[in-house]
Amino acid sequence: MACRPPGSGSYTVVIIPLRTGLHSLDALRFYLWVKRQKDLEKEKDALCSGLEILEKARLWYLQRLQENRAMQDRVEARTGFSSYQGGAAEDRSCLLRSRIQRANGTLGSMMCEPNLTMGSDLSLQDAVAVSELRWRNTLLTREVSDRNRQISILESENDALVEKLDEL
Repeated sequence: MACRPPGSGSYTVVIIPLRTGLHSLDALRFYLWVKRQKDLEKEKDALCSGLEILEKARLWYLQRLQENRAMQDRVEARTGFSSYQGGAAEDRSCLLRSRIQRANGTLGSMMCEPNLTMGSDLSLQDAVAVSELRWRNTLLTREVSDRNRQISILESENDALVEKLDEL
């Protein structure tokens, strides 16, 4: 990528001598053109920096997907529900899912409305409230998953007991 990293050097302005004085309409047009070119260069640098960040994020997502698939394969290789770890690992996973969902939402909103930033219309209190609601939603989702797992275990135990009863 042939992008200049942010903060590397300054922008140079080429001054073309104008035939008329500095206060002429041509001088004003030239100044505005140079200013626009400078703004476009800054925007290009910001976009290139964003592309680099997105590429790093893409690689991070791919790595997490591979780790997730490997873990799913290990769990599928085992039988039963003994793979549930709970505790700190589950909390970390829950927090990571919450952050990933927040990043996905932010990226999605930027793709839909690129001229608006995520937090531009939210106050700090609103942003904190939204973050707390997302965290609570994540915790509730985890609790529902835990309950579903417990129900599945109980149903399998119930099926085993019914089979034993039928044998007797």
